Amino acid sequence: MSKLGELIQEFCPNGVMYKEFGECAHIVRGASPRPIKNFITTDSTGINWIKIGDVKPGDKYITGSAEKVTQEGAKKSRAVKKGDFILSNSMSFGRPYILQIDGCIHDGWLAISDFSDNYLPDFLYYLLNSNSCQNEMKKKASFGGAVQNLNADIVRALVLPVPPLEVQREIVRMLDSFTLLTVELTAELTARKKQYDFYRDKLLTHNKEYTMKSLADLGKWTGGKTPAMAEKSFWENGTIPWISSKDMKISTLYDTQDHITEKAVTEASMTVYPANSIAVVTRSGILKHTFPVAYVPFETTVNQDIKMLVVNEDILPRYAFHVIQGKGRDILAKTKKQGGTVDSLDFQKVLAYKVPVPSIEVQKKLVEVLDNFEAICTDLN
Repeated sequence: MSKLGELIQEFCPNGVMYKEFGECAHIVRGASPRPIKNFITTDSTGINWIKIGDVKPGDKYITGSAEKVTQEGAKKSRAVKKGDFILSNSMSFGRPYILQIDGCIHDGWLAISDFSDNYLPDFLYYLLNSNSCQNEMKKKASFGGAVQNLNADIVRALVLPVPPLEVQREIVRMLDSFTLLTVELTAELTARKKQYDFYRDKLLTHNKEYTMKSLADLGKWTGGKTPAMAEKSFWENGTIPWISSKDMKISTLYDTQDHITEKAVTEASMTVYPANSIAVVTRSGILKHTFPVAYVPFETTVNQDIKMLVVNEDILPRYAFHVIQGKGRDILAKTKKQGGTVDSLDFQKVLAYKVPVPSIEVQKKLVEVLDNFEAICTDLN
């Protein structure tokens, strides 16, 4: 039996107790002096004024504040102390942080204190960050305009496990170990990805024996569209994949988030692309920094922000994918349109961009090597 199992058997043989969070901690909403600009100070006697901007995604602790308020302003705010939790109740919704400073918070935060009889700080951090807890908060939160709001009553009403402190301590030890392992694996995969990019660039560098062809000459390029969202019969119980920019986060797609119906294909005149086509994003905010290319091994439809390449017979689909992805940074730099409200590419320039195209036999060898590299970059074994 594991140490955790032994501790559970010793300290909670009949199961873990559950309580409403409000029974285990003091939970209140922050408060702001009005107007706040009248209370901001640069004086050394000022009190830390903790804002969302003082933390980044992934931070666990709040160690400082960019602004301070006067003593008078602090009296009109919600005081918090080192060791308390604060929980975002609007922007960065539901994200907990552990304070390593004293200060005060505005009404965009909830303060959580007086929990030490029930929870270890690190265990409570993991618990509040858990999917079950986050999903429960999101499910019960209200919307104020475009922002989801989480009030203190919702957090007080959360029904949470309260294991004995000895059990919590062992769970924290295990989760800390997993977290460290995740960091090490991420670093390893990042290093592999750099190696992969280097060797891919080497393999796809122009060889005088290779023919240079424009992307237009690799096959047929066409785009898609969006069936009317208001027409429920186009979407409900849809089975036909429909690619949009949100699907283009991985290099080989296995499915799409949205699907349309046969009726949508017929009545909205959608093009169904064959398996082994290549999808390229040509209009999206993601083009600020990335040129998304994906290999699509199944039949699909696409929206208006995606262009699809169906390759000619003398081009291997996987080779076309690798060469377009490998030249992605250069394509993005040379074809991105300037200005406009949404980032987009000048597609005529994309089509004119030239890449090396060796014989089918050489394409096969390059694809084998690059597919192996790609697998190494994602296979944790």
